[in-house]
Amino acid sequence: MNIEEIRDYLLSQPNVTEDNAFGEDILNYRIYNKIFACMTLETPDHIAMKCDPERALDLRDRYTGIVPAWHWNKKYWNDVYFEHDVPDELIRELVQHAMSEVKKKLPKKLTIVNS
Repeated sequence: MNIEEIRDYLLSQPNVTEDNAFGEDILNYRIYNKIFACMTLETPDHIAMKCDPERALDLRDRYTGIVPAWHWNKKYWNDVYFEHDVPDELIRELVQHAMSEVKKKLPKKLTIVNS
């Protein structure tokens, strides 16, 4: 997987938007206006994604290409590197997981109406 493929996948998901709120070279991905993933064009070899804290630790133990996210809360965010030992299938599943992590903290009526 690469930055173009993951971007296409992210934008194909329902209710996902992209913005540059932190600068022109930083791509933020939001669902219901909450960030769940972020990439930088300066280092296009990885993506930061929100993750359940226990799962984040497990993933870091199992894959060298998954590490605590550098500029995010390391308890909840992982950097996932594309050209390491992380299968594309898992990266796509982690996108879904990151969106779910955001959705579960939103008011239920918001996610039911917009699903």
